[in-house]
Amino acid sequence: MPSMIVTPDICDAYPDVKVLEPLFLNLGGPDAFYGPVRTVKCFEDNSRVKEAVGEPGDGAVLVVDGGGSLRCALLGDMLAAKAADNGWAGIVVYGCVRDVDVLNDTALGVQAIGTHPRRSEKRGEGQRDVTVTFAGVTIAPGQWLYADNNGIVVASEELTLDG
Repeated sequence: MPSMIVTPDICDAYPDVKVLEPLFLNLGGPDAFYGPVRTVKCFEDNSRVKEAVGEPGDGAVLVVDGGGSLRCALLGDMLAAKAADNGWAGIVVYGCVRDVDVLNDTALGVQAIGTHPRRSEKRGEGQRDVTVTFAGVTIAPGQWLYADNNGIVVASEELTLDG
């Protein structure tokens, strides 16, 4: 893993990368993270998020299309700890997270569009490993996501970075 992810440098070196609209807050322990994308699409139900983080992450980034809901959190301290323990590099949530003080001390990159204290429903709804579109970008499983305090970029393949 390169010692530092710097998305402005990535954009300069790879002008064709997709850049998500600047909607996201960096709320996890690491300021920067990257990895191959896996996806969850759900709305106010984090059952599929819980399922995914319970599996080996192998350095991947879980991209959660929560429909941009600001009415509940799709990730909290317990699922973030499970994700970190299972080797996920990070989670990007187009929705809210909670327990942010604990998330900041967790060895998991986390970016989300907001925070909310209420937990989501658990109805077993949602989809995994599907193409999602939000923040002006379409993201598919197997692409590579790079995130830092400057923003989030997506590439069709792993990029060669100088670290």
